[in-house]
Amino acid sequence: MSAAIGRLAILGLGLLGGSVGLAARARGLAREVVGVGRSADSQAAALRVGAVHAVVSGSEALRGADLVVLATPVSAMAPALSRLAPALAPGALVTDVGSVKGSLVDVLPGLLPAGAHYVGAHPMAGSHHRGAEHARPDLFEGAACIVTPTHASDAGAVARIEGFWADLGCRVVRRDPAAHDAEVAWVSHAPHVLAFAFARAFAASPGSAREVAGPGFRDFTRIARSDAELWSEILAANRKAVAGPLQETARRLDELARILERGSEDELEKFIATARSALVDGE
Repeated sequence: MSAAIGRLAILGLGLLGGSVGLAARARGLAREVVGVGRSADSQAAALRVGAVHAVVSGSEALRGADLVVLATPVSAMAPALSRLAPALAPGALVTDVGSVKGSLVDVLPGLLPAGAHYVGAHPMAGSHHRGAEHARPDLFEGAACIVTPTHASDAGAVARIEGFWADLGCRVVRRDPAAHDAEVAWVSHAPHVLAFAFARAFAASPGSAREVAGPGFRDFTRIARSDAELWSEILAANRKAVAGPLQETARRLDELARILERGSEDELEKFIATARSALVDGE
């Protein structure tokens, strides 16, 4: 941000909210970092790891805040902002870490008082762990952060929000909200769906299979350990965009199954090589 942050308020003290606080404090980006948590445990964890200077009430956190980061579940963002926004001063900025943007950009700007601005963001960083006790000050270093302004966004506010995420260590990219939802469906949401589906299917494996599992199995199934409540909400919110990647993947699985049935090693090698090049060529 071009201007120093006096008070940074973080609503939601989980992994991402806690990491925002730790990163901001480690880099000296704000004079004061205050947090609002939904449970005594999350508040205590945030204080214990040093993610915030203090835990306060929602209205107190927003009063005098220069920047507010919404780090609650997506479904809780609008109700929280609707309740607390009157405490915002003119010139206050609001951003978020939500994984789905279409619904947020349609609702959140209209909840703000005159002179306050919302600019959506989605740092592509995280873990299958949950909670501020797993927060890290380096979580955002080198991670893409997708900033999602609309045609109605204030240009100065967009620049300051992009500067904030860059100051946290992110590689900032800009997308319109619809493009964001379509792209993250491919690179984040569909991979989680596939991992969840395989984990459910793995229940049918021989009971002794886990004894011989190696790094490949652990790499593939790591994201299947993600929080069920969080990911059920994300996938339901972006279900329309996720449908396309899943349908295309189902088509490719059917194609691969038919190749295996034919027993053609040449076709199989070509399929795998083509799949590999889709990733390697894009790196």
